[in-house]
Amino acid sequence: MNTKPLVFRIACAAIAAFTLAVPGAIAAESDEAIRQPTVVVSALRRPQNADTALASITVITRADLERSQAPDLITVLGQQAGIDVSRTGGPGQASTLFLRGANSNQTLILIDGVRVAATGSGLFDLAHLPPEQIERIEIVRGPRAALWGSDAIGGVIHIFTRRPERPSGRLTAGRYGRAEISSSIGWQGDDSGLALSAGFRHFDGLSASNADAFGFDPDNDGGNNRNLSLRGHTAIGSQQLALTALVTDADVEFDQGASSVRNVSSGLSLDGMLAGAWSHRLSLGIANEDLNTPAFGSVFDSRRQTADWVLTRDLASIGTLSVGISSEHEEGRSLDFGALAFDRERNTQAGFAAWTGRFGAHAFEAALRYDDNSQFGNESTASAAWAWQFSPRWRTRLGWGQGFRAPNFNELYSPGFGGLFAGNPALNPERSRTIEGALDFTPASNQRLSLSLYRTRVGDLVAFDGPGFAAINIKQARLDGAELEYHIEHGAWRIDLNAGWQRAQDTNANTDLLRRAPRKMAAQASHVFGNGWLLGIDSSAVSSRADFGGDLGGYSRFDLRGSAPIAAHWQIEARLENLLARDYALARGFNTPGRSLSVSLVWNPEKRINAF
Repeated sequence: MNTKPLVFRIACAAIAAFTLAVPGAIAAESDEAIRQPTVVVSALRRPQNADTALASITVITRADLERSQAPDLITVLGQQAGIDVSRTGGPGQASTLFLRGANSNQTLILIDGVRVAATGSGLFDLAHLPPEQIERIEIVRGPRAALWGSDAIGGVIHIFTRRPERPSGRLTAGRYGRAEISSSIGWQGDDSGLALSAGFRHFDGLSASNADAFGFDPDNDGGNNRNLSLRGHTAIGSQQLALTALVTDADVEFDQGASSVRNVSSGLSLDGMLAGAWSHRLSLGIANEDLNTPAFGSVFDSRRQTADWVLTRDLASIGTLSVGISSEHEEGRSLDFGALAFDRERNTQAGFAAWTGRFGAHAFEAALRYDDNSQFGNESTASAAWAWQFSPRWRTRLGWGQGFRAPNFNELYSPGFGGLFAGNPALNPERSRTIEGALDFTPASNQRLSLSLYRTRVGDLVAFDGPGFAAINIKQARLDGAELEYHIEHGAWRIDLNAGWQRAQDTNANTDLLRRAPRKMAAQASHVFGNGWLLGIDSSAVSSRADFGGDLGGYSRFDLRGSAPIAAHWQIEARLENLLARDYALARGFNTPGRSLSVSLVWNPEKRINAF
């Protein structure tokens, strides 16, 4: 008997039952409640109200991160709509994500506006960025290449580092030898500010792999992570000058040895008003990654420099116009047991324009971008969207967009491993087209419900296939799906639900793309009691999905969390993960943690905590 669909249905029913158990008064919240608008900048490269944006956007705030007590960013993102996650083992091990079925390197990752993906792999491992360093996250689902250029096929994940205004600190201990300490300090004046955050985490870990993996060794695979971020800003006349910097330094063990990786990203920006009612933002960015894996004799050095200038003008009754230019320089260098495998560089120059307008109940958006890549030539991308607010509570949206991705240096030039997984200099860029329809319902100011349907076709998808698993362009990939999101806040209650259905396939071979679940559901609920205590539960249900060598089984998982004040500015937090001790895998041949408890002591003078 196949129990995988049954497990999924039972988990979904449990999530629904938990939601229905919330007091009925939640659904009757009055429209009189006033909710401050959420401002986002990632969809249009300028500030806009998230509630009126024409793209599908999820915002994760600092308060959300603190409430979740999630041990890592992969746990946070795995609870969001449209995202599948994969990890080759326990804490700190290599992690990837798939946004709307797109490959991991088809999602643009930004940190404080800076592109951070390595030029070699095209990836940024989010496992090395702890939640304690993050102020907020903006997730834009759907193509944004007409504004951001290469990589933004599945969407954009934009991470903003901490902005503390006072000192704070956290100590955490938990199973698998988990020990963490983090602290932050900040100062805010009338027109200037400075913030510094630092952290260290250690974990003994668990055996990353099992007997299904290549080179299985049943020892514990642990590691260390050091991280530091700096943010400062000051006014210069009518302009605002800002500086950001983030350093993460990680050492991680795996069965064949260990690897060390250092990521450094920094940005400098100047924004304000110019003559003629134009506002502008000039930004410079640097992102470097150094990855050393002695067991494989490999060293990868990645260097990326970017410069962008975006100007925006309000055109009064006919909308808002943004125009911009962009320049990017990429370098990649790889050593294979001391011998030079490749040393390459390339440049991209681009220009773009975006217009938004609102006419009565109708809103419109259009964007066009032209990229000139020194290696692959010219690429033009466009996008358009329309929304109709056909009643005070109902809105429909329709969007279309193109995307592309230039192959990374590993896909082009890597010598591979023993003749396997070699690069191919003849690769073409990937190109995509997406159409999306959505329906938004706002029954009250404290509730939101959205249903989105999307269809993406990716041509010349890069895959490691054929003889020797060399990099090739396959004919086409098909990414079809639907997402349902619901959010409600009522008094001390907060509930978030999302469900997703997708079909991600290589249409040339008629096979499923790996590690993308056809069905996924997640729920988060929390309640704050009058004495300041918080209790919450997180749950998820994921269906079976394809992987190397066979399918990954479906699973359901539940986590409990709670916090209690113990003095003014002090509280204790606890999180029990994998409550039912489910045995599941995020990648075939690799283990995941069992039931585990972590406890944190938190000091936060920014909040006055009412002790019981």
